[in-house]
Amino acid sequence: MKRLIFILSLFVSLSTFSQNLIDNQWQFKLGDSLVWKNLDYNASSWKTIKSGIAWEYQGYANYDGYAWYRKTLIIPEQLKKEAFKNGGFNLNLGTIDDADEIYFNGKLLGATGKFPPNYVSAYDKIRDWNINPQDVQWGKENVIAVRVFDESGNGGIMGENISLKMRGLETGLSVKVLFPTENQVFVKSQKLNFSVTLSNSSVIKLDSKVDFLLVDDFKDTVMVWNEPIKLLAGKSKTIKIDKPILKPGFYTLYVAIKSDLLNFNKSFAFGIDPEKIVSPTDIPSDFDNFWMRAKKELAAVDPQFKLIKKDSLCTAKRDVYLVEMRSLENVLIRGWYARPKAAGKFPAILHVQGYSSTQEMSSGYSGDDMAVLVLNVRGHGNSKDNINPGFPGYLQYSLKDREKYIYRGAYMDCLRAVDFLCSREEVDSRYIVVEGGSQGGALSFATAALDNKRISLCIPAVPFLSDFPDYFKVAEWPANEFTQFVSKNPDFGWDKVFETLRYFDIKNLAPWVKCPVLMSIGLKDTTCPPHINFAAYNQLKVPKEYVVYPESGHGLPSEYMKAKVDWMKIELGKLSAAKLK
Repeated sequence: MKRLIFILSLFVSLSTFSQNLIDNQWQFKLGDSLVWKNLDYNASSWKTIKSGIAWEYQGYANYDGYAWYRKTLIIPEQLKKEAFKNGGFNLNLGTIDDADEIYFNGKLLGATGKFPPNYVSAYDKIRDWNINPQDVQWGKENVIAVRVFDESGNGGIMGENISLKMRGLETGLSVKVLFPTENQVFVKSQKLNFSVTLSNSSVIKLDSKVDFLLVDDFKDTVMVWNEPIKLLAGKSKTIKIDKPILKPGFYTLYVAIKSDLLNFNKSFAFGIDPEKIVSPTDIPSDFDNFWMRAKKELAAVDPQFKLIKKDSLCTAKRDVYLVEMRSLENVLIRGWYARPKAAGKFPAILHVQGYSSTQEMSSGYSGDDMAVLVLNVRGHGNSKDNINPGFPGYLQYSLKDREKYIYRGAYMDCLRAVDFLCSREEVDSRYIVVEGGSQGGALSFATAALDNKRISLCIPAVPFLSDFPDYFKVAEWPANEFTQFVSKNPDFGWDKVFETLRYFDIKNLAPWVKCPVLMSIGLKDTTCPPHINFAAYNQLKVPKEYVVYPESGHGLPSEYMKAKVDWMKIELGKLSAAKLK
């Protein structure tokens, strides 16, 4: 009997040690006060929301700014000895949109991103911090407090599988999916073949089942199945998956394991023949005339280029200027321009920006072998003098009138930037590159399409403003801005919204591109999902390549920066060699 009691006691202890000590329910309050981090602060009047879902969808629509999350929890006294032995606890909150500070009992655990006035977004970074066992109130109330700043779009704790677990004594279960290709994209495959390896590094035997859920781009369930799993402590098992090939598109595989000792969920994204995704153009009958008139109107505006040297930004090898110019409708726009100090003519690169972001000189290419223009299109950064719809609101600006819609001007701002580069004697106008991410990816596509005689290379990343009919089905933000517009303007329904947006859809502009294109995507991107990226890419009739980052969302990893520069240098070399022949 004593031996049975000991075994049951050990089982209960291991179960307690390995369990997740927090759930996704939080107390929540808009605003900002550092008093809210304190253990003794009374937050009983705060509302309750869930992590894993943006606060915009929980009663706080359109709110941008500071907000706090608080969670009160009791950490059992029985964990104290093992916690000190193993170095405390691990707190994982996943991603937080945009910047944050995380406190435990009033003590700062860590910060990710930066708050204003030196704002830096870090919405795609995992928040993973250690809690020192000396800071725990054993058997009493403890408080996790999270201070969040959201600059635009969705905000809050976005991690779906948040956890607080003891270090070193987690269940030790890891799941790895091995796809046939490193980028997790199946091309010309006859079967959906991959393997799932489960490794149990704990001291607990796992006797359960693995549940698989497969969903497509549109969140529709494609397949559900399960596999039994018996896994001894310290052992691994590989499950071979062999299913019929699916239609071209992008998919998410959810792997879940539930037992008395754990509740484990993880997702894996993959693609199938993305270049075969069918999303036909819906080009209006007067499309050519619409953009021809826009360019004629731009040409009639005196650009009034003005350069203001910024000595504090200059280096030994290049000079830096604030640049001003007039664009469509005589709108004043600005940017930053850097030119090599060395004599000669140089290729140029135009950097165009993401939605709601502010471009600084540091946003651009830092080499001294190219002329660099970092542009703020109208309504962004330092180009808000004449037009400033704000965010949200930008996407809705003059949506009822395609002749005045915000992106008609923004696309022309990019062409005016090309005019500026071509006006510079140090720029070799035969070699002009345009690049940007998200909205900047769309602006890159649009610039290469509408100015196809002067743009030599196009480098869009996770491009926005594509395939609007499907976009509203596969993305939430900032698509919700259009939903809000329709709800506030019942006389201007979805049919009329789509009628306007057809003129600005980069899927419809892509056939006009005449230069090589390198597109990069994140398989886990929920802001500009890969489906809409390829809707435009597949309409290109030029040499093109795509790069997939399987673990990335809307923010691409650091290696992307090197990859795009390397590609650009190789392609510029090819162009130069071709012109010498």
